[in-house]
Amino acid sequence: MIPAADHWPADDIPGQLGRTAVITGANSGIGLVVATLLAKSGATVVLACRDVAKAERAAAEIRACSAQSSVRTVRLDLASLTSVREAARELKAAYPRVDLLINNAGVMWPPFQRSADGFELTFATNHLGHFAFTGLVLDSLVRTPGSRVITVSSVVHRDGVMRFDDLQSGLRYRPADAYAQSKLANLLFTYELSDRLRAAGHATAALAAHPGIARTELFRWNPPLTRILLHPALRPAMFWMVQSPQQGALSILRAAVDPSARSGEYYGPGGWRGYRGPPVLTTSASHSHEVPARRLLWERSEALTGVSYLSLRSQRRQPPAPPNYSARSEGFGS
Repeated sequence: MIPAADHWPADDIPGQLGRTAVITGANSGIGLVVATLLAKSGATVVLACRDVAKAERAAAEIRACSAQSSVRTVRLDLASLTSVREAARELKAAYPRVDLLINNAGVMWPPFQRSADGFELTFATNHLGHFAFTGLVLDSLVRTPGSRVITVSSVVHRDGVMRFDDLQSGLRYRPADAYAQSKLANLLFTYELSDRLRAAGHATAALAAHPGIARTELFRWNPPLTRILLHPALRPAMFWMVQSPQQGALSILRAAVDPSARSGEYYGPGGWRGYRGPPVLTTSASHSHEVPARRLLWERSEALTGVSYLSLRSQRRQPPAPPNYSARSEGFGS
């Protein structure tokens, strides 16, 4: 099992031989770290990325770390529902069984842009694209024993507000607000998916995780001062709140492979405010558990994407279990 110490746990993940892991945005940063470690542990890894050339370079990098690794790339542009559908078809044709779907890709604080389908880019990429992709490949997950969907959120979900009257930020766009809303949406989606899977009688688990504050390309749209403060040269001064992609990946990995992890749980660094530290089971803000918001977001997401989770509609819905706010705080492997 992955230890609590914040070092690279290359030899401590349970064996993944025979399992298939699909990771969005796995050509760099945390996604690449997760993909590399899972591949070295024996999993067949699928890098689902917008830039195929970068994905192929990442695949070559993974193979260089482990010659026996099985790595494949699939083009997935989460800001295009056409691309999402094409990627889902390709994936299902190649892998009728999927053990892990890690919804990792994201954008943060870009200038206002519209996606190929006319949605605000941050909401389209971080939530709608993953909602659609998960729904389209769900059959491959529910038929696979022990399968999990891991969606990557952020500590900034605490500041998120679901603006259901303006989800696409057409009335007002502030990059930080749009990002916080999308990360809150990731959690609302996860908790609702977990309850719907359980109500439909499926054993597939839905969990969420966050990496704390990790130095990745996600900060490329941030103000210059923020990027300067995150530069590796200032690591001694910023050690108390910033960690490496390798450290940030541990929470996602724990949610994905820890045998004790359960559906509906949320993992993140155990340090101050969740900014850094070993991965622990943690809690998200109370408003991320609100059932009316969860259900309304689900309905809006189905309407906007045209993707319905048919395998979850065949059974009568049961009332959701109340959220568990008393999370354990132990380190992974302690």
